[in-house]
Amino acid sequence: MIEGLSLNTKSKAILIVDDAPDNLLMLFSYLEDKGYRILLAEDGETGLQIARSKSPDLILLDVLMPDIDGFETCRRLKAEAGTKDIPVIFLTALSEKVNKVQGFKLGGVDYITKPSEQEEVLVRIQTHLNLRQMRQDLDRQNREQQRALEFEALLRQVTDKLRDSLDEKQILATATQQLAEVLDLQSCQIELYDSEQVIATIQYEHSLSLPLSQGISRKVEDRPELYEQLLQKNPIQLVEKTPEFNPQGIQVTRLACPIFDERGIIGNLWGLRPPTDIFTDIEISLMQQVASQCAIAIRQARLYRAAKLQVAELKRINNLKDDFLKTISHELRTPLTNIGMGADTLKMLFELLPNWQQQHFDAASESLEILEAGYEREIKLVNDLLELVHLDARNEPVKVELVDLNWLITYVVQLFTHRTKQHQQQLKIDLPLDLSRIETNPDILERILTELLNNACKYTPEKESIQVSIETDAQALKLIIANSGVTLSDLELERIFDNFCGGASCYRKN
Repeated sequence: MIEGLSLNTKSKAILIVDDAPDNLLMLFSYLEDKGYRILLAEDGETGLQIARSKSPDLILLDVLMPDIDGFETCRRLKAEAGTKDIPVIFLTALSEKVNKVQGFKLGGVDYITKPSEQEEVLVRIQTHLNLRQMRQDLDRQNREQQRALEFEALLRQVTDKLRDSLDEKQILATATQQLAEVLDLQSCQIELYDSEQVIATIQYEHSLSLPLSQGISRKVEDRPELYEQLLQKNPIQLVEKTPEFNPQGIQVTRLACPIFDERGIIGNLWGLRPPTDIFTDIEISLMQQVASQCAIAIRQARLYRAAKLQVAELKRINNLKDDFLKTISHELRTPLTNIGMGADTLKMLFELLPNWQQQHFDAASESLEILEAGYEREIKLVNDLLELVHLDARNEPVKVELVDLNWLITYVVQLFTHRTKQHQQQLKIDLPLDLSRIETNPDILERILTELLNNACKYTPEKESIQVSIETDAQALKLIIANSGVTLSDLELERIFDNFCGGASCYRKN
C-alpha cells in the first residue's frame, strides 16, 4: 500500500470498461495483487448492465469506444439512482484528443492517460475510493443525526401525549401507533404481566401489515430463554417465526424492551419488522426511552384509577353514614314514644287507685315492661352512636369472657316479644338444652343479635315468622336468625357487616 493512504481493499470491486482490454492486462494483474476484485466489460452497454447488477465501488471507463462512447455511458450511469454515486475515472490514450471538461460535467472524477505508471493509477483509485468512503460516512452520519433529531422530536411528542392522558388504554394506543409509524414497523405491541408475572398478555397492538395478535397470552415458563432476560430488564432482539403467527409461517425480527420503573417490571414493548431488517442501536435506544415513559404513564394511570375507585368508595360510605344517622335518629324516637305511652298509661292507672283491681296491676306490670324495653333499646342506640364516633379507632382489644348462650339469647329474644305481638309476627326460639358456654364479648354479641332481630321485625310481613335457632357440630356453633316473607339480595348479603350497613339494603328500604 502506498504510504499515506489507507483503505481496506477487501471486497472492493473495480469495473473496467474498455473495448481493448488486452492493453490493460498488466494493470488488471497489478490491481488484483493489491486485493481488488476486477470486473470487465468490452463495451458501454455491457458495462451498464454489470454496473446495475454488481454495484462496483469504482469504474475505469474508456472514453473512445464503438456504439456508445465513455461519455454517453457515464451520462447514463449518472442518470440512474442505483449507479449515480459510483465514481467514474475516464481512460484516454496519449494520442486521443478528448474534451475533458465535458467528462467532468457529466460526473467523472478524474482522467488517467494510457499507458500510465501502475502506482499512479493505484494512488488515484485509492484516493477516489477514500473520497467515496468519506462521502458515504458523512451521508450516514447526517442520516443518523437527522434520525436522532426525528427520534428526539418523537420522544418529546410521545412523552407529552402520555403525560396528557390518565387513560391506560389511550397511553398504550399512543405509544404503539407513534412507534410503528416512525420506525416503519410491521407491528408494535405492548404486553403486560399479571400480578404474579406468570402470564404476559398483549394488551394493545398497532399493526400495519401483520395479523392482529391483541389479547393473546403467553406463559412466561414456556419461553424461559426469552422472559428471563426481559425480567432482568434487558432488551432482546431476535429473528424467529413468532408463535402467534405460526399458522401463516411468518418470520420476523423482534425487539423487546422491558417496561419498568423503580417499583418493578410492568410488561414489554415489542417492535416487529421483516427478518432482514435489524434494529439499530439508536432505534433500540428510542424504544427503551419510550418504554420508560410508558412505565411512568401506566403507573400514573393506575394510581389515578385507584384514586377514583377510592373516592367512589368513600362517597358510598359517606352516603351510608348519612342514611345510618337518619335511621338512628328515627329509631331514637320510637322507644321514646313507647316510653311516653307507657308513662301515660301508668298515670291513668294510678288515677284509678281508689278502685284498684287485679287487671290494673297486670296492665301496670305490662307498661313497666314496655318502659324497661324502651330504655334498653335507647341505651343500645346511644351505644351505636358512640361506636360511630370511634368507628376507625380499633386499637383497643376486644375483651372476652365465658357467656351462657342460652341465657343471653333468651334474654334478647324476650325484648322483642311485645313488638312481634304488635306486628302480628310469630317469634320462635329453638335452642339445645345442653348448650355449653363460649368465650366471646357479651356486649358485642348482644348487639349483633339485637340488630338482626330488629331488622327481622322491621321487614317481616304480618302473619310471617321469625325463628332463632342454633346448630352445632364438632367444629363450630351456628346461630341462625331466619324470617319468612322477605329475602336479602346477594349484594346486601356481601355488605351486611360493612360500616354503616345494617338490615335490608344497608338501611335503604326497597
